[in-house]
Amino acid sequence: MRKVLIANRGEIALRVIRACRELGLASVAVYSDADARAPHVREADEAVRLGAPPSSESYLRGDLIIAAAIASGADAIHPGYGFLSEREWFARAVRDAGLIWVGPPAEAIAAMGSKTAARTLAVSRDVPVVPGTTEALRDADEALKIAAEFGYPVLLKAAAGGGGKGMRVVREPSALAAALAAAQREAMSAFGDDAVYVEKYIEGPRHVEIQVLADTHGHYVSLGERECSVQRRHQKMIEEAPSPAVNADLRKAMGAAAVRVAKAAGYQNAGTCEFLLAPDEQFYFLEMNTRIQVEHPVTELVTGIDLVQWQLRIAAGERLPFTTSIDPRGWAMECRITSEDASNDFLPSTGRIEYLRLPGGPGVRWDSGIGVGSEVTLYYDPMLAKLIVWAPTRADAITRMHRALDELTIQGIETSREFHLRVMEDDEFCRGAIDIQWLERRLGSLTAAPAPREQVEAAAIAAALLAERDRQRRSPRSTVRAGEPLGGADGAGTRPELSPWARLARQHGLRDA
Repeated sequence: MRKVLIANRGEIALRVIRACRELGLASVAVYSDADARAPHVREADEAVRLGAPPSSESYLRGDLIIAAAIASGADAIHPGYGFLSEREWFARAVRDAGLIWVGPPAEAIAAMGSKTAARTLAVSRDVPVVPGTTEALRDADEALKIAAEFGYPVLLKAAAGGGGKGMRVVREPSALAAALAAAQREAMSAFGDDAVYVEKYIEGPRHVEIQVLADTHGHYVSLGERECSVQRRHQKMIEEAPSPAVNADLRKAMGAAAVRVAKAAGYQNAGTCEFLLAPDEQFYFLEMNTRIQVEHPVTELVTGIDLVQWQLRIAAGERLPFTTSIDPRGWAMECRITSEDASNDFLPSTGRIEYLRLPGGPGVRWDSGIGVGSEVTLYYDPMLAKLIVWAPTRADAITRMHRALDELTIQGIETSREFHLRVMEDDEFCRGAIDIQWLERRLGSLTAAPAPREQVEAAAIAAALLAERDRQRRSPRSTVRAGEPLGGADGAGTRPELSPWARLARQHGLRDA
Protein backbone atom coordinates (compact mmCIF):
# COMPACT_ATOMS: atom_id res chain seq x y z
CA MET A 1 0.00 0.00 0.00
CA ARG A 2 1.45 3.34 -1.10
CA LYS A 3 -1.43 5.68 -1.91
CA VAL A 4 -4.92 5.82 -0.36
CA LEU A 5 -7.99 7.49 -1.82
CA ILE A 6 -10.44 8.68 0.86
CA ALA A 7 -14.01 8.25 -0.40
CA ASN A 8 -15.48 10.80 1.97
CA ARG A 9 -15.44 14.45 3.04
CA GLY A 10 -15.26 16.67 6.12
CA GLU A 11 -13.62 15.74 9.39
CA ILE A 12 -13.29 11.99 8.71
CA ALA A 13 -11.50 12.68 5.43
CA LEU A 14 -9.02 14.90 7.26
CA ARG A 15 -8.65 12.26 9.98
CA VAL A 16 -7.68 9.61 7.42
CA ILE A 17 -5.35 12.00 5.59
CA ARG A 18 -3.46 12.62 8.85
CA ALA A 19 -3.20 8.90 9.56
CA CYS A 20 -1.85 8.32 6.06
CA ARG A 21 0.74 11.05 6.50
CA GLU A 22 2.01 9.54 9.75
CA LEU A 23 2.32 6.13 8.07
CA GLY A 24 4.16 7.55 5.07
CA LEU A 25 1.25 6.98 2.68
CA ALA A 26 0.17 9.41 -0.02
CA SER A 27 -3.45 10.56 0.12
CA VAL A 28 -6.03 11.39 -2.54
CA ALA A 29 -9.14 13.42 -1.71
CA VAL A 30 -12.35 13.48 -3.68
CA TYR A 31 -14.79 16.36 -3.69
CA SER A 32 -18.04 17.71 -5.02
CA ASP A 33 -18.36 21.21 -6.42
CA ALA A 34 -19.65 22.38 -3.02
CA ASP A 35 -16.42 21.18 -1.37
CA ALA A 36 -13.92 22.47 -3.93
CA ARG A 37 -12.21 24.68 -1.32
CA ALA A 38 -12.83 22.46 1.70
CA PRO A 39 -9.96 21.75 4.14
CA HIS A 40 -9.73 18.05 3.24
CA VAL A 41 -9.16 18.99 -0.39
CA ARG A 42 -6.34 21.35 0.54
CA GLU A 43 -4.67 18.92 2.94
CA ALA A 44 -4.54 15.85 0.70
CA ASP A 45 -1.58 15.23 -1.59
CA GLU A 46 -3.97 15.10 -4.55
CA ALA A 47 -7.63 15.82 -5.14
CA VAL A 48 -10.11 14.62 -7.76
CA ARG A 49 -13.45 16.22 -8.59
CA LEU A 50 -16.44 13.88 -8.54
CA GLY A 51 -19.39 16.01 -9.64
CA ALA A 52 -22.25 18.23 -8.53
CA PRO A 53 -23.01 18.89 -4.84
CA PRO A 54 -25.82 16.34 -4.28
CA SER A 55 -24.39 13.13 -2.80
CA SER A 56 -26.14 11.10 -5.48
CA GLU A 57 -23.97 12.85 -8.06
CA SER A 58 -20.72 12.78 -6.10
CA TYR A 59 -19.95 10.91 -2.87
CA LEU A 60 -22.44 8.11 -3.58
CA ARG A 61 -21.10 7.47 -7.10
CA GLY A 62 -19.02 4.36 -6.56
CA ASP A 63 -18.08 4.18 -10.23
CA LEU A 64 -16.63 7.70 -10.19
CA ILE A 65 -14.73 7.01 -6.98
CA ILE A 66 -13.12 3.82 -8.29
CA ALA A 67 -12.25 5.58 -11.56
CA ALA A 68 -10.63 8.39 -9.56
CA ALA A 69 -8.58 5.88 -7.58
CA ILE A 70 -7.33 4.17 -10.71
CA ALA A 71 -6.61 7.45 -12.51
CA SER A 72 -4.63 8.82 -9.53
CA GLY A 73 -2.63 5.65 -9.05
CA ALA A 74 -4.11 4.91 -5.62
CA ASP A 75 -3.95 1.27 -4.60
CA ALA A 76 -6.42 1.47 -1.68
CA ILE A 77 -9.75 3.12 -0.82
CA HIS A 78 -10.78 4.15 2.70
CA PRO A 79 -14.53 4.82 2.87
CA GLY A 80 -14.69 6.67 6.23
CA TYR A 81 -18.20 6.50 7.71
CA GLY A 82 -21.56 7.13 6.05
CA PHE A 83 -21.91 7.38 2.27
CA LEU A 84 -20.66 4.07 0.78
CA SER A 85 -18.85 2.74 3.85
CA GLU A 86 -21.33 -0.07 4.56
CA ARG A 87 -22.37 -0.90 1.02
CA GLU A 88 -21.40 -4.50 0.31
CA TRP A 89 -21.54 -3.96 -3.45
CA PHE A 90 -19.04 -1.10 -3.25
CA ALA A 91 -16.56 -3.10 -1.17
CA ARG A 92 -16.85 -5.90 -3.70
CA ALA A 93 -16.42 -3.50 -6.64
CA VAL A 94 -13.27 -2.03 -5.06
CA ARG A 95 -11.84 -5.52 -4.61
CA ASP A 96 -12.83 -6.55 -8.15
CA ALA A 97 -11.01 -3.48 -9.50
CA GLY A 98 -7.79 -4.80 -7.98
CA LEU A 99 -7.74 -2.21 -5.18
CA ILE A 100 -7.37 -2.68 -1.41
CA TRP A 101 -10.56 -2.09 0.57
CA VAL A 102 -9.79 -0.51 3.95
CA GLY A 103 -12.61 -2.20 5.81
CA PRO A 104 -14.18 -5.58 6.45
CA PRO A 105 -14.71 -8.14 3.66
CA ALA A 106 -17.79 -7.60 1.52
CA GLU A 107 -19.15 -10.89 2.86
CA ALA A 108 -18.95 -9.64 6.46
CA ILE A 109 -20.70 -6.41 5.49
CA ALA A 110 -23.46 -8.47 3.88
CA ALA A 111 -23.76 -10.71 6.94
CA MET A 112 -24.14 -7.72 9.26
CA GLY A 113 -26.01 -5.46 6.82
CA SER A 114 -29.40 -6.85 7.73
CA LYS A 115 -30.44 -6.50 11.37
CA THR A 116 -32.44 -9.71 11.16
CA ALA A 117 -29.51 -11.67 9.72
CA ALA A 118 -27.19 -10.18 12.34
CA ARG A 119 -29.58 -11.20 15.13
CA THR A 120 -29.70 -14.77 13.79
CA LEU A 121 -25.90 -14.88 13.68
CA ALA A 122 -25.66 -13.55 17.24
CA VAL A 123 -28.11 -16.13 18.56
CA SER A 124 -26.07 -18.89 16.92
CA ARG A 125 -23.07 -17.80 19.03
CA ASP A 126 -24.99 -17.57 22.32
CA VAL A 127 -24.99 -13.78 22.29
CA PRO A 128 -28.18 -12.45 23.95
CA VAL A 129 -30.56 -10.45 21.78
CA VAL A 130 -33.76 -8.62 22.59
CA PRO A 131 -36.68 -11.05 22.09
CA GLY A 132 -38.00 -10.46 18.59
CA THR A 133 -38.45 -11.79 15.09
CA THR A 134 -35.61 -12.76 12.78
CA GLU A 135 -37.77 -12.46 9.66
CA ALA A 136 -39.61 -9.46 8.29
CA LEU A 137 -43.25 -9.06 9.24
CA ARG A 138 -45.74 -10.08 6.55
CA ASP A 139 -48.67 -7.97 7.70
CA ALA A 140 -50.37 -6.31 10.67
CA ASP A 141 -52.11 -9.53 11.76
CA GLU A 142 -48.77 -11.28 12.17
CA ALA A 143 -47.40 -8.26 14.01
CA LEU A 144 -50.34 -8.30 16.44
CA LYS A 145 -49.86 -11.99 17.16
CA ILE A 146 -46.13 -11.66 17.84
CA ALA A 147 -46.54 -8.49 19.93
CA ALA A 148 -49.07 -10.30 22.11
CA GLU A 149 -46.45 -12.99 22.78
CA PHE A 150 -43.75 -10.48 23.74
CA GLY A 151 -46.03 -8.10 25.61
CA TYR A 152 -46.26 -4.35 25.06
CA PRO A 153 -44.49 -2.05 24.45
CA VAL A 154 -42.82 -3.36 21.28
CA LEU A 155 -40.44 -1.75 18.82
CA LEU A 156 -40.80 -1.85 15.04
CA LYS A 157 -37.45 -1.55 13.22
CA ALA A 158 -36.47 -1.43 9.56
CA ALA A 159 -34.34 -4.49 8.73
CA ALA A 160 -32.00 -2.44 6.53
CA GLY A 161 -32.23 0.70 8.63
CA GLY A 162 -30.19 2.98 10.78
CA GLY A 163 -30.33 6.44 12.31
CA GLY A 164 -33.84 5.89 13.63
CA LYS A 165 -35.41 5.61 10.16
CA GLY A 166 -38.27 3.11 9.97
CA MET A 167 -38.47 2.83 13.76
CA ARG A 168 -41.63 3.08 15.88
CA VAL A 169 -42.46 2.34 19.54
CA VAL A 170 -45.93 0.84 19.94
CA ARG A 171 -47.51 0.71 23.40
CA GLU A 172 -50.95 -0.72 22.64
CA PRO A 173 -52.51 -3.07 20.04
CA SER A 174 -54.77 -0.40 18.54
CA ALA A 175 -51.75 1.61 17.33
CA LEU A 176 -49.80 -1.28 15.80
CA ALA A 177 -51.25 -1.43 12.27
CA ALA A 178 -50.78 2.29 11.58
CA ALA A 179 -47.28 2.26 13.08
CA LEU A 180 -46.27 -0.71 10.93
CA ALA A 181 -47.51 0.97 7.75
CA ALA A 182 -45.64 4.17 8.63
CA ALA A 183 -42.43 2.29 9.44
CA GLN A 184 -42.63 0.36 6.15
CA ARG A 185 -43.16 3.55 4.13
CA GLU A 186 -40.26 5.29 5.84
CA ALA A 187 -37.99 2.25 5.41
CA MET A 188 -38.78 2.02 1.70
CA SER A 189 -38.12 5.73 1.22
CA ALA A 190 -34.84 5.71 3.15
CA PHE A 191 -33.37 2.33 2.18
CA GLY A 192 -35.34 1.00 -0.78
CA ASP A 193 -36.45 -1.92 1.40
CA ASP A 194 -39.70 -1.98 3.39
CA ALA A 195 -38.79 -5.04 5.51
CA VAL A 196 -39.65 -4.37 9.17
CA TYR A 197 -39.30 -6.67 12.16
CA VAL A 198 -40.56 -6.44 15.73
CA GLU A 199 -38.86 -6.87 19.07
CA LYS A 200 -39.63 -6.37 22.74
CA TYR A 201 -39.13 -2.77 23.80
CA ILE A 202 -36.75 -2.52 26.77
CA GLU A 203 -37.64 0.31 29.15
CA GLY A 204 -34.90 2.67 30.33
CA PRO A 205 -31.86 1.02 28.69
CA ARG A 206 -28.51 2.53 27.87
CA HIS A 207 -26.89 2.39 24.44
CA VAL A 208 -23.45 0.87 24.99
CA GLU A 209 -21.20 -0.25 22.16
CA ILE A 210 -18.01 -2.33 22.03
CA GLN A 211 -15.10 -1.48 19.73
CA VAL A 212 -13.51 -4.51 18.04
CA LEU A 213 -10.33 -4.88 15.98
CA ALA A 214 -9.59 -7.98 13.91
CA ASP A 215 -6.61 -8.61 11.65
CA THR A 216 -6.33 -10.93 8.65
CA HIS A 217 -4.42 -13.53 10.72
CA GLY A 218 -7.29 -14.55 12.97
CA HIS A 219 -6.63 -12.24 15.91
CA TYR A 220 -9.62 -10.49 17.53
CA VAL A 221 -9.55 -8.01 20.38
CA SER A 222 -12.09 -5.87 22.24
CA LEU A 223 -11.07 -2.31 23.05
CA GLY A 224 -13.78 -1.69 25.61
CA GLU A 225 -17.06 0.17 25.58
CA ARG A 226 -18.47 3.54 24.68
CA GLU A 227 -21.52 5.12 26.33
CA CYS A 228 -23.77 6.55 23.61
CA SER A 229 -27.08 7.07 25.42
CA VAL A 230 -27.38 10.84 24.91
CA GLN A 231 -29.44 10.69 21.73
CA ARG A 232 -32.09 12.77 20.02
CA ARG A 233 -34.39 10.89 17.67
CA HIS A 234 -31.94 7.97 17.74
CA GLN A 235 -29.04 10.21 16.67
CA LYS A 236 -26.06 10.24 19.03
CA MET A 237 -25.01 13.65 20.30
CA ILE A 238 -22.55 12.99 23.14
CA GLU A 239 -20.39 9.90 23.64
CA GLU A 240 -17.94 8.85 26.32
CA ALA A 241 -15.57 6.05 27.25
CA PRO A 242 -15.79 4.15 29.45
CA SER A 243 -19.46 3.93 30.45
CA PRO A 244 -20.42 5.01 33.98
CA ALA A 245 -22.68 1.94 34.13
CA VAL A 246 -20.12 -0.71 33.17
CA ASN A 247 -17.80 -2.44 35.66
CA ALA A 248 -14.82 -4.66 34.87
CA ASP A 249 -16.81 -7.91 34.86
CA LEU A 250 -19.54 -6.52 32.64
CA ARG A 251 -16.93 -5.03 30.29
CA LYS A 252 -15.30 -8.43 29.95
CA ALA A 253 -18.62 -10.18 29.25
CA MET A 254 -19.75 -7.63 26.65
CA GLY A 255 -16.33 -7.63 24.99
CA ALA A 256 -16.35 -11.42 24.71
CA ALA A 257 -19.84 -11.33 23.19
CA ALA A 258 -18.75 -8.74 20.60
CA VAL A 259 -15.73 -10.84 19.65
CA ARG A 260 -17.94 -13.93 19.19
CA VAL A 261 -20.19 -11.99 16.81
CA ALA A 262 -17.21 -10.66 14.86
CA LYS A 263 -15.70 -14.15 14.51
CA ALA A 264 -19.02 -15.59 13.37
CA ALA A 265 -19.17 -13.00 10.58
CA GLY A 266 -15.57 -13.61 9.48
CA TYR A 267 -14.91 -9.99 10.37
CA GLN A 268 -11.66 -8.11 9.71
CA ASN A 269 -10.60 -4.52 10.38
CA ALA A 270 -12.39 -2.12 12.81
CA GLY A 271 -16.01 -2.72 13.75
CA THR A 272 -18.48 -1.90 16.50
CA CYS A 273 -21.09 -4.09 18.16
CA GLU A 274 -24.00 -2.12 19.59
CA PHE A 275 -25.88 -3.32 22.68
CA LEU A 276 -28.80 -2.27 24.83
CA LEU A 277 -27.82 -2.37 28.50
CA ALA A 278 -30.81 -2.77 30.80
CA PRO A 279 -30.90 -1.34 34.35
CA ASP A 280 -30.37 -4.89 35.72
CA GLU A 281 -27.07 -5.12 33.75
CA GLN A 282 -28.52 -7.59 31.24
CA PHE A 283 -27.24 -6.68 27.77
CA TYR A 284 -28.71 -7.40 24.34
CA PHE A 285 -26.98 -7.34 20.95
CA LEU A 286 -28.52 -4.89 18.47
CA GLU A 287 -26.30 -4.74 15.38
CA MET A 288 -22.74 -4.46 14.14
CA ASN A 289 -21.50 -1.31 12.39
CA THR A 290 -19.04 -2.45 9.74
CA ARG A 291 -16.98 0.75 9.57
CA ILE A 292 -15.15 3.28 11.72
CA GLN A 293 -17.56 5.09 14.02
CA VAL A 294 -17.99 8.85 14.40
CA GLU A 295 -17.21 8.44 18.10
CA HIS A 296 -13.99 6.43 17.67
CA PRO A 297 -11.79 9.20 19.22
CA VAL A 298 -13.00 8.52 22.77
CA THR A 299 -11.74 4.94 22.49
CA GLU A 300 -8.45 6.18 21.07
CA LEU A 301 -7.96 8.53 24.02
CA VAL A 302 -8.59 5.92 26.74
CA THR A 303 -6.61 3.12 25.03
CA GLY A 304 -3.81 5.03 23.28
CA ILE A 305 -4.53 3.07 20.09
CA ASP A 306 -4.89 4.90 16.77
CA LEU A 307 -7.89 3.11 15.25
CA VAL A 308 -7.62 4.71 11.82
CA GLN A 309 -3.95 3.81 11.53
CA TRP A 310 -4.81 0.25 12.48
CA GLN A 311 -7.51 0.16 9.82
CA LEU A 312 -4.79 0.93 7.29
CA ARG A 313 -2.26 -1.43 8.87
CA ILE A 314 -4.71 -4.33 8.93
CA ALA A 315 -5.71 -3.69 5.31
CA ALA A 316 -2.01 -3.85 4.44
CA GLY A 317 -1.71 -7.25 6.15
CA GLU A 318 -0.13 -6.34 9.49
CA ARG A 319 -0.75 -8.40 12.63
CA LEU A 320 -2.23 -6.91 15.77
CA PRO A 321 0.51 -6.54 18.40
CA PHE A 322 -2.03 -6.99 21.23
CA THR A 323 -4.25 -10.05 21.54
CA THR A 324 -6.04 -9.40 24.85
CA SER A 325 -8.71 -6.87 25.70
CA ILE A 326 -7.51 -3.37 26.55
CA ASP A 327 -8.71 -1.75 29.78
CA PRO A 328 -9.52 1.99 29.63
CA ARG A 329 -7.27 4.60 31.20
CA GLY A 330 -8.96 7.77 32.41
CA TRP A 331 -12.11 9.18 30.82
CA ALA A 332 -12.86 10.63 27.39
CA MET A 333 -15.91 12.53 26.20
CA GLU A 334 -17.03 13.77 22.77
CA CYS A 335 -19.56 16.42 21.74
CA ARG A 336 -20.77 16.51 18.16
CA ILE A 337 -20.79 20.17 17.12
CA THR A 338 -23.50 20.58 14.51
CA SER A 339 -24.84 23.45 12.41
CA GLU A 340 -28.22 23.36 14.12
CA ASP A 341 -30.21 25.81 16.22
CA ALA A 342 -31.07 23.79 19.32
CA SER A 343 -33.41 26.50 20.61
CA ASN A 344 -35.47 26.22 17.42
CA ASP A 345 -36.07 22.45 17.28
CA PHE A 346 -32.54 21.91 15.90
CA LEU A 347 -33.38 23.69 12.67
CA PRO A 348 -30.41 23.40 10.25
CA SER A 349 -28.32 26.53 9.89
CA THR A 350 -26.47 27.43 6.72
CA GLY A 351 -24.05 30.16 5.78
CA ARG A 352 -20.39 31.10 5.81
CA ILE A 353 -18.17 30.66 8.85
CA GLU A 354 -16.90 34.18 9.46
CA TYR A 355 -14.89 33.61 12.62
CA LEU A 356 -13.57 30.51 14.38
CA ARG A 357 -11.86 30.38 17.77
CA LEU A 358 -10.78 26.87 18.75
CA PRO A 359 -10.37 25.53 22.28
CA GLY A 360 -7.01 24.28 23.43
CA GLY A 361 -5.04 23.27 26.47
CA PRO A 362 -4.32 19.89 28.06
CA GLY A 363 -6.48 16.97 27.05
CA VAL A 364 -8.44 18.77 24.31
CA ARG A 365 -8.82 17.44 20.75
CA TRP A 366 -10.66 19.09 17.86
CA ASP A 367 -11.55 16.94 14.82
CA SER A 368 -13.21 19.02 12.12
CA GLY A 369 -13.51 19.65 8.44
CA ILE A 370 -14.21 23.37 8.64
CA GLY A 371 -12.29 26.63 8.76
CA VAL A 372 -12.86 30.34 8.42
CA GLY A 373 -14.60 30.88 5.09
CA SER A 374 -16.14 27.40 4.95
CA GLU A 375 -19.61 27.35 3.41
CA VAL A 376 -22.13 25.26 5.34
CA THR A 377 -24.88 23.97 3.04
CA LEU A 378 -27.89 21.67 3.26
CA TYR A 379 -26.33 19.08 0.96
CA TYR A 380 -24.62 17.10 3.72
CA ASP A 381 -24.86 16.04 7.35
CA PRO A 382 -24.94 19.03 9.75
CA MET A 383 -21.99 17.78 11.84
CA LEU A 384 -19.23 20.37 11.64
CA ALA A 385 -16.74 18.93 14.09
CA LYS A 386 -16.15 16.78 17.13
CA LEU A 387 -14.82 18.25 20.35
CA ILE A 388 -13.15 15.55 22.43
CA VAL A 389 -11.50 15.76 25.83
CA TRP A 390 -9.58 13.37 28.09
CA ALA A 391 -9.16 13.63 31.87
CA PRO A 392 -8.36 11.25 34.76
CA THR A 393 -11.99 10.98 35.94
CA ARG A 394 -15.47 11.51 34.54
CA ALA A 395 -16.02 14.57 36.72
CA ASP A 396 -12.76 16.05 35.46
CA ALA A 397 -13.74 15.26 31.86
CA ILE A 398 -17.05 17.10 32.26
CA THR A 399 -15.27 20.11 33.76
CA ARG A 400 -12.71 20.10 30.95
CA MET A 401 -15.40 19.75 28.28
CA HIS A 402 -17.30 22.69 29.75
CA ARG A 403 -14.15 24.80 29.69
CA ALA A 404 -13.39 23.78 26.09
CA LEU A 405 -16.95 24.51 24.94
CA ASP A 406 -16.75 27.87 26.67
CA GLU A 407 -13.62 28.69 24.65
CA LEU A 408 -15.14 27.60 21.34
CA THR A 409 -16.52 30.39 19.16
CA ILE A 410 -18.11 29.88 15.74
CA GLN A 411 -19.65 32.92 14.09
CA GLY A 412 -21.69 33.06 10.89
CA ILE A 413 -24.02 30.14 11.62
CA GLU A 414 -25.95 28.72 14.55
CA THR A 415 -24.36 25.70 16.27
CA SER A 416 -25.13 23.22 19.03
CA ARG A 417 -22.43 24.65 21.33
CA GLU A 418 -24.86 26.20 23.81
CA PHE A 419 -26.85 22.97 24.02
CA HIS A 420 -23.71 21.00 24.89
CA LEU A 421 -22.77 23.53 27.54
CA ARG A 422 -26.15 23.07 29.20
CA VAL A 423 -25.76 19.29 29.17
CA MET A 424 -22.40 19.61 30.92
CA GLU A 425 -24.18 21.66 33.63
CA ASP A 426 -27.09 19.24 34.04
CA ASP A 427 -27.15 17.48 37.41
CA GLU A 428 -28.53 14.18 36.08
CA PHE A 429 -25.92 14.03 33.33
CA CYS A 430 -23.14 14.84 35.77
CA ARG A 431 -24.31 11.96 37.99
CA GLY A 432 -24.38 9.62 34.99
CA ALA A 433 -28.13 9.06 35.47
CA ILE A 434 -28.87 8.73 31.75
CA ASP A 435 -30.53 6.29 29.36
CA ILE A 436 -31.54 6.45 25.71
CA GLN A 437 -34.73 8.35 26.57
CA TRP A 438 -32.99 10.79 28.91
CA LEU A 439 -32.41 13.56 26.40
CA GLU A 440 -35.97 13.45 25.12
CA ARG A 441 -37.18 13.94 28.71
CA ARG A 442 -34.77 16.80 29.39
CA LEU A 443 -34.82 18.46 25.97
CA GLY A 444 -37.12 21.33 26.94
CA SER A 445 -34.83 22.71 29.64
CA LEU A 446 -31.67 22.04 27.64
CA THR A 447 -32.83 23.82 24.50
CA ALA A 448 -34.83 26.76 25.85
CA ALA A 449 -33.93 29.96 24.05
CA PRO A 450 -31.74 32.29 26.13
CA ALA A 451 -33.39 35.45 27.38
CA PRO A 452 -32.82 38.58 25.27
CA ARG A 453 -29.89 40.68 26.44
CA GLU A 454 -32.07 43.50 27.71
CA GLN A 455 -33.97 41.05 29.91
CA VAL A 456 -30.72 39.72 31.33
CA GLU A 457 -29.53 43.25 32.09
CA ALA A 458 -32.85 44.18 33.71
CA ALA A 459 -32.71 41.08 35.91
CA ALA A 460 -29.14 41.87 36.92
CA ILE A 461 -30.04 45.44 37.80
CA ALA A 462 -33.06 44.35 39.82
CA ALA A 463 -30.89 41.87 41.70
CA ALA A 464 -28.34 44.61 42.32
CA LEU A 465 -30.89 47.00 43.80
CA LEU A 466 -32.40 44.35 46.06
CA ALA A 467 -29.00 43.17 47.24
CA GLU A 468 -27.84 46.72 47.93
CA ARG A 469 -30.98 47.62 49.85
CA ASP A 470 -30.68 44.46 51.94
CA ARG A 471 -27.02 45.16 52.63
CA GLN A 472 -27.66 48.74 53.73
CA ARG A 473 -30.45 47.65 56.05
CA ARG A 474 -28.05 45.28 57.78
CA SER A 475 -25.26 47.92 58.00
CA PRO A 476 -24.99 50.42 60.95
CA ARG A 477 -26.19 53.85 59.89
CA SER A 478 -23.94 56.87 60.37
CA THR A 479 -25.05 60.50 60.83
CA VAL A 480 -23.44 63.07 58.56
CA ARG A 481 -23.71 66.74 59.59
CA ALA A 482 -23.79 69.52 57.09
CA GLY A 483 -20.32 70.57 56.07
CA GLU A 484 -18.69 67.34 57.24
CA PRO A 485 -16.97 64.97 54.82
CA LEU A 486 -18.87 61.77 53.98
CA GLY A 487 -16.53 59.84 56.28
CA GLY A 488 -17.77 61.81 59.33
CA ALA A 489 -16.10 64.53 61.32
CA ASP A 490 -12.82 62.68 61.48
CA GLY A 491 -13.05 61.30 57.97
CA ALA A 492 -13.19 57.73 59.34
CA GLY A 493 -16.89 56.94 59.05
CA THR A 494 -18.29 53.51 58.20
CA ARG A 495 -20.51 54.30 55.25
CA PRO A 496 -20.40 51.11 53.16
CA GLU A 497 -18.82 51.09 49.74
CA LEU A 498 -21.18 50.42 46.87
CA SER A 499 -21.23 46.77 45.73
CA PRO A 500 -20.35 45.93 42.12
CA TRP A 501 -24.03 45.12 41.49
CA ALA A 502 -25.12 48.50 42.82
CA ARG A 503 -22.49 50.27 40.73
CA LEU A 504 -23.93 48.47 37.71
CA ALA A 505 -27.39 49.76 38.59
CA ARG A 506 -26.09 53.32 39.07
CA GLN A 507 -24.35 53.13 35.68
CA HIS A 508 -27.75 52.43 34.14
CA GLY A 509 -29.19 55.52 35.82
CA LEU A 510 -31.30 53.62 38.36
CA ARG A 511 -31.62 54.35 42.08
CA ASP A 512 -33.12 52.43 44.95
CA ALA A 513 -36.42 54.21 45.71
